[in-house]
Amino acid sequence: MNDLNKYIRLTRGCSVYIEEQENRKCFTSQTDHFHVFDWLENVRLPKTHIPDIVQVRFKNNRVDFFRNVNKLPLQRGELVAVEASPGHDLGVIVLTGELVYKQLRKLEIPRDAEFKVVYRKARPNDIEKWVNAIKREQQVLKRAKEIIEEMGLKMKLGDVEFQGDGTKAIFYYTADNRVDFRELIKVYAAEFRIRVEMRQIGARQESGKLGGIGSCGRELCCITWKNTFISVTTNAARFQELSLNPSKLAGQCGKLKCCLNYELDAYLEARRSFPDTSIPLKTKEGTAYFQKSDVFKQILWYSFDPENSVNMTPVPIERVEKIIEMNRKGKMPDSLLVDNKDAVDIISNKHNLNLKDLIAKNDLKNK
Repeated sequence: MNDLNKYIRLTRGCSVYIEEQENRKCFTSQTDHFHVFDWLENVRLPKTHIPDIVQVRFKNNRVDFFRNVNKLPLQRGELVAVEASPGHDLGVIVLTGELVYKQLRKLEIPRDAEFKVVYRKARPNDIEKWVNAIKREQQVLKRAKEIIEEMGLKMKLGDVEFQGDGTKAIFYYTADNRVDFRELIKVYAAEFRIRVEMRQIGARQESGKLGGIGSCGRELCCITWKNTFISVTTNAARFQELSLNPSKLAGQCGKLKCCLNYELDAYLEARRSFPDTSIPLKTKEGTAYFQKSDVFKQILWYSFDPENSVNMTPVPIERVEKIIEMNRKGKMPDSLLVDNKDAVDIISNKHNLNLKDLIAKNDLKNK
């Protein structure tokens, strides 16, 4: 049992494993990155309710959906034997019931799609094979990397995942160009005496399997909670007025950081109330051109030089809208600001959020 707890905790996320008679469950603590919070857990369902589709987790963050054709009373955390190609695999149930259907809708997977099936709840001999297969993974990974070097292939092997019955293994790799690994598969099959599947993954997926610490000082999002990846473009950085410095915008995977998307919607929503920055502001002092913006202070910075960001003037969005309206009527104000004192007030705390007042206003003790 000690070996079992050791290996399934490290690679399958079972912080606590309980085996009582026919009941075998894998529990994850709320601080564990494999933990899934079921917010419908306390909703009372009829005793006759049997989940039709369940979501099962395998090594690291790999999850898939399976159909419960045998109408087994499955619960979150239980170990189950599921259909694989070929043979069977062993996984941990992470979602059942209504939350599964919400996930299907989110991923745009039809409910009547063809899913592989759940064979049975894991038996003792299933678990024994599973643990023995997991024990082989690190040794096989090390030897597999050596074989790639010996064959001179331009690819990087990141992880190996054995199937629950120990008859097959998935080798995850990354490569910049197309790799002919037909001979490699033959060598692996002869060396390890298993069926071999080569699966190419992207740099983001590789980081999600290997883990690491980000520039923020915290463990990478792709290993702690993020299972799906949305494309990130430099527009996300532009909308947030971030410097387009590749060394700062790129994560450990070498791609743009996923967190660039986290606050993007808030910036886009705030910018909807901003005037059109492509319109130059005509004043008696000259024509001012937009240079940059401060979303949270509601300020736009303008310069009279269209090419260079020099001698910039901060202008509130209300003033910009007023000048644009005057220009439409053929009028021009004397200057961008009402007076010089206005510029001092804009940069000072007059246009900043008073955090002390904001905290006091939202303090629960005052309510």
